[in-house]
Amino acid sequence: MGCCESSLFTELGAKKDKIPQNQQQQQQPQQGNHKQPPFNHHPISTNSSPNSSSLPNVVSIVDGDEPPSFTEYSLSDLKAATNNFSSEFIVSESGDKAPNVVFKGRLQNGRWIAVKKFSKTAWPDRKQFAEEAGGVGKLRDSKLANLIGYCCDGDERLLVAEYMHNDTLAKHLFHWEHQTIEWAMRLRVALHIAESLDYCSTKGRALYHDLNGYRVLFDENGDPRLSCFGLMKNSSDGKSYSTNLAYTPPEYLRNGRVTSESVIFSVGTILLDLLSGKHIPPSHALDMIRGKNILILMDSHLDGKFSTEEATVVIELASQCLQNEPGERPDLKKLIDTLSPLQSKADVPSHVMLGIPKHEETPSTPQRPLSPMGEACQRRDLTAIHKILVTTHYRDDEGTNELSFQEWTQQMRDMLEARKRGDFAFRDTDFKAAISCYSQFIDVGTMVSPTVYARRSLCYLLNDQPDAALRDAMQAQCVYPDWPTAFYMQSVALSKLEMHKDAADMLNEAAGLEEKRQRHCR
Repeated sequence: MGCCESSLFTELGAKKDKIPQNQQQQQQPQQGNHKQPPFNHHPISTNSSPNSSSLPNVVSIVDGDEPPSFTEYSLSDLKAATNNFSSEFIVSESGDKAPNVVFKGRLQNGRWIAVKKFSKTAWPDRKQFAEEAGGVGKLRDSKLANLIGYCCDGDERLLVAEYMHNDTLAKHLFHWEHQTIEWAMRLRVALHIAESLDYCSTKGRALYHDLNGYRVLFDENGDPRLSCFGLMKNSSDGKSYSTNLAYTPPEYLRNGRVTSESVIFSVGTILLDLLSGKHIPPSHALDMIRGKNILILMDSHLDGKFSTEEATVVIELASQCLQNEPGERPDLKKLIDTLSPLQSKADVPSHVMLGIPKHEETPSTPQRPLSPMGEACQRRDLTAIHKILVTTHYRDDEGTNELSFQEWTQQMRDMLEARKRGDFAFRDTDFKAAISCYSQFIDVGTMVSPTVYARRSLCYLLNDQPDAALRDAMQAQCVYPDWPTAFYMQSVALSKLEMHKDAADMLNEAAGLEEKRQRHCR
């Protein structure tokens, strides 16, 4: 994508040029139809810490990309990603009955991950763990925090999933700091849970272990997702269902078995959470429902901003899910059919209803090694860019002008004098004076210089005028369509304008043109 093809170019009234297209292909998830998906070993550099404060130059994967295919990671990969499983990277930790810890981590390619670390005795059989993880790893759905890998190394057993940036349902309902979740968003969460469980069921993964408010996560756009970790047992014998017996399905207490009906019971407990904004034991909630104390059950933080009719439907649905006898509970299709008509704000983005900032795409990892100019532009280091432009001078302007003898004799002297003054000001970092002198040179119009446009573009950036900087960089490209510097300067200007995806594309195109030029020079 060349900026000369953007809407901004229309304002310049200049001719479009054909610009090389970014050929990067997104990696698609591997859906394998066989019993166990192919396990790709994922090499990751271990030379740097994943702590974001120590990785200023690591650029994260564009959030919203498709998750990668299911992969086997080495222990060293995951140690590097989590700073050797530092306690500072722990995002959740369960008790004695389900001894496992979840860490956040960051791979060398910039992707954030969640790593679940089991106790050493939970899965003694390596093959059994790998097969179980492989089954969950086949699932790919936008309403799941998908499983993207696992690790079996000695006694270590770890799962790797997509990392969700905006906390859990429990955090937003029970421990909110800014605003509670509005009613329409609670209904969206309920529907997403039912739909994600239905998807898993159709793919042969009907059992979900210990469904609760901590298993429901919010992604970078505020959309609710169900954690894939609950699709896998906490241990090979599956004896640990919940850390809180008050919320455990009654049949599990009787026979120690998890069934699809047990999952429906747990959905009922989530519906209670959404209704009340509190963690109310099901038996107590049912007593309130039978006593018609519906308003007492509702979350006071909603301040009455909910539909009584809709709340009555959800309360009745929760009551059905929490029946003692598994056979009396509704199935997932009934849940979806009941919740779907209640979605009154389907067109409102989740981040708006959740009250979080809109997610902005971050640039993808550069496809090619970057030159010093490329690295300076990626860092938006204007001082380094200035030094490079001073050093390269006008060597790339050769062949861009063919002047008649008359033009040379009548106008050249004054024009070159203006450019010379601009060069002195540019060298001496008097960027406002440089803009004035270079503008005199450009306005005469007898001679065009891509270097002058690139230099004035940088001057505009240093004077906090990224729009003007982008226009000059685009003009430099139109004068010299395959000039890497023109693309590099557009990348910096786009980045300053918070157009990060376009900036990353432009940076990659510049690097490709530079690589092509170097091959021709050999």
